[in-house]
Amino acid sequence: MKELFIKLEDTFIKFLRWRENHISEKHFVIFLSLIVGFFCALAAHILKYLINVLHLLVKSHFEEGNLNYLYLATPIIGVLLASLYVKYFVKDDISHGVTKIMFAISQRKARIKRHNMWSSIIASSLTIGFGGSVGAEAPIVLTGSAIGSNLGHLFRMEQKNLMLLVGCGAAGAVAGIFKAPIAGVVFTLEVLMLDLTMASIVPLLISASTACVFTYFFSNSDYLFSFTLNEPLKMETIPYYVVLGILCGFVSLYFTRGMNKLESFFGSIKSPTNKLIVGGLILSVLIFFIPPLYGEGYDTIIYLLDGNVEAITQNSVFYNFRGNFAMMSLFMFLILFFKIFASAATNGSGGTGGIFAPSLFMGCITGYFMAFFLNYFHIVDLTEKDFALAGMAGLMAGVMHAPLTGTFLIAELTGGYGMFLSLMITSTISYITILAFEPHSLYAMRLAKKGELLTHNTDKNILTLLKTENVIETDLQTLRPNMYLGDVIKLIAQSNRNIFPVLDSRKRMVGLISLDEIRNIMFRPELYKRFRVSELMISPPAFVSLNDSMEKVMYQFEKTKAWNLPVFDENNKYVGYVSKSKIFNSYRELLVKFSDE
Repeated sequence: MKELFIKLEDTFIKFLRWRENHISEKHFVIFLSLIVGFFCALAAHILKYLINVLHLLVKSHFEEGNLNYLYLATPIIGVLLASLYVKYFVKDDISHGVTKIMFAISQRKARIKRHNMWSSIIASSLTIGFGGSVGAEAPIVLTGSAIGSNLGHLFRMEQKNLMLLVGCGAAGAVAGIFKAPIAGVVFTLEVLMLDLTMASIVPLLISASTACVFTYFFSNSDYLFSFTLNEPLKMETIPYYVVLGILCGFVSLYFTRGMNKLESFFGSIKSPTNKLIVGGLILSVLIFFIPPLYGEGYDTIIYLLDGNVEAITQNSVFYNFRGNFAMMSLFMFLILFFKIFASAATNGSGGTGGIFAPSLFMGCITGYFMAFFLNYFHIVDLTEKDFALAGMAGLMAGVMHAPLTGTFLIAELTGGYGMFLSLMITSTISYITILAFEPHSLYAMRLAKKGELLTHNTDKNILTLLKTENVIETDLQTLRPNMYLGDVIKLIAQSNRNIFPVLDSRKRMVGLISLDEIRNIMFRPELYKRFRVSELMISPPAFVSLNDSMEKVMYQFEKTKAWNLPVFDENNKYVGYVSKSKIFNSYRELLVKFSDE
């Protein structure tokens, strides 16, 4: 067996050499994007299959009607199994999948751990299959990006092409899980902020279309949600789509800030056992009283798009009031309000899932509820399923700060291409509304707080990629406070710098000597034994920390008008200096790489 592996390794190395000599990396990336698309479709199919099997296994014991006490047990069982699997088998954090991808891209590393090619599939299927109130899309996007990253690394692709293959994996994953190739490409460009060039768009298109084709091959050609447009868009309904867009923007704001608060709450609980108990109890109780919160919520979306609003009350205390407008309105409001609690409790207690499905779910409820309410009071005659569809696009656009993704995804999910205009209006207004309050999406704000977010702003991107530790200069001669002026002159003769940091016995910087400050006395030998460094040194205009982002460093330069600033570590010990000239040189080098296609 060992000899076989050695022979395979030798054969693979020969292939790599042949490829380097006969196929350019630019062309080989196109071939790899096709392979990535296939594996993304396969991974998405496996994940959906596992979730469906577990759903059928669990729901086969449910009875239609009033309260079902199994809801108190099944979600926490799934979360427990998923958390045990992650703790004892994966032994790594696999939450916040899309944020992890954005971090890999923003740092220009494009390296995602191997276990992410399969670990999220198992954890999320256990979580969602038993009723966890999250979506499978973010885990499969992380899986797809991990496939692209590791496949590129296997074939020794350059860093730039590794990043592109990560994007291909994300595009293929979205296309595979939703059967939405255009949305997959747009998601990668809009949410992951991969730069759009002709060199990048072709592999993304190939990966997304390949994933979609094989998804149809593995399953069927049906849309995820069946939808029929009964009548074209009426001009008199356009203002109501604008109102829906504003409403979706504020619901998105509630979703974003609420999820952040709840994540912080669960993050403050240090014990995994306590997290499981607290989160599991919250999740189980919410699902027991509000069954539509069970799982991804796609059943509820299907009911609403079919106009069967009363079906969502199954197994709830509202089942006996399903014909009552006031009680149905209250039920939909409770679903909308508590969905983020159920989703945060699922992930916070140890489950694995994303916010794609919750945002679609809440958007559908928002749009349907608005039309349901206005129709009841005869304010206007609106098609409820059309507004449910537009609400899905609006909330996704608001939560992800991605109006194009919201528009194309909902059109491809349902085949509702005749609703493009209303989807665009709702998505755009929702995005503009939340942008007034939150500059970053739920995915991006975690990185933005750390100064690690890559955007489409090239200048800002380059500053993000520049690291303080990489531009530190350590060749400056250091002085002691008790040294004489004569000793300083000897060091000046051996140095080509005009500043000299002064350090104490613990290597802490206590001041600096500048040539400009001592120029009037440095050529007077009679003063060489008269003045000590402690009498001549001055304080630096400012200092920077080793962990400071380059944006913060440049702010200090702009504020002080200095050309050189000292750098301290976390223990306030002197590390070296950063200079504007070194930063500008590094900036130019990165700019060339950034622009090279």
